[in-house]
Amino acid sequence: MNTRRITIYAMLTALTVAISLVILIPIPGTNGFITLCEAGIYTTASLFGPLGGLVVGASSGLFIDLLSGYPQWAFFSLIIHGLQGLVVGYFANKGPIRLGLGLTFGTIIMMLGYFFAGWFLYDWPAGVASLPSNLIQNIAGILLAVPLTRTFMRFDRFKQFRM
Repeated sequence: MNTRRITIYAMLTALTVAISLVILIPIPGTNGFITLCEAGIYTTASLFGPLGGLVVGASSGLFIDLLSGYPQWAFFSLIIHGLQGLVVGYFANKGPIRLGLGLTFGTIIMMLGYFFAGWFLYDWPAGVASLPSNLIQNIAGILLAVPLTRTFMRFDRFKQFRM
């Protein structure tokens, strides 16, 4: 990984954390929250592949929890969002059907990951209670990431940063 790539991942992580902290909706039943972090993770994974998705997913998930006052979730977010970004990035750039499959797998990974993390931290009702809000968060992320990705792909100048 070169300096340019590290810089891009750092900027995308900072952007994902910033948009997530601006729109942060607490969910009292789960002691968690809804953010727009999936938009940043899915956009990065779609544009920069599995490594970009892994790095930005893991680091943004970790930083969002630490900066928003939910440190008990930080380790789980590091793993869950990192794996989510890795999987989506693996399926990206292989056609729209495979991207859709990757986004579906990413959503499932995130929802199951937080289901088990909530169960571990607070008992199984918290895990169950997290499912609807996590589904909404993923749908919003997909609805933002797909047009963002398409927009960036139109610019020839952007293509030099991708690989």
